[in-house]
Amino acid sequence: MSYVTKTIIVASAVASAAAGIATTAAAQSQEKCFGVSLAGENDCAAGPGTTCAGTSKVDYQGNAWTLVPAGTCAEIELPEMADGSARMGSLEALDRDLPA
Repeated sequence: MSYVTKTIIVASAVASAAAGIATTAAAQSQEKCFGVSLAGENDCAAGPGTTCAGTSKVDYQGNAWTLVPAGTCAEIELPEMADGSARMGSLEALDRDLPA
């Protein structure tokens, strides 16, 4: 095998490994956060009768999620609920702010 061919093979392997590491790091740096998106701005999952991204019907819909930086979901500042209690994001679907 020629020197050029070996160089191309090694360079290709290094590039593939680097791309795999970058993809894994990007996937690990975000998490699903339920109940923080505005109506129609969720990334995916918005309960029964919806398909995916952009299908939430109300602001802060508890069963609709958005990707956020890992570790920040519960820290996102949201307006209080109608009864004055705090509204927070969750790593699991919530039973609040669901469409009627």
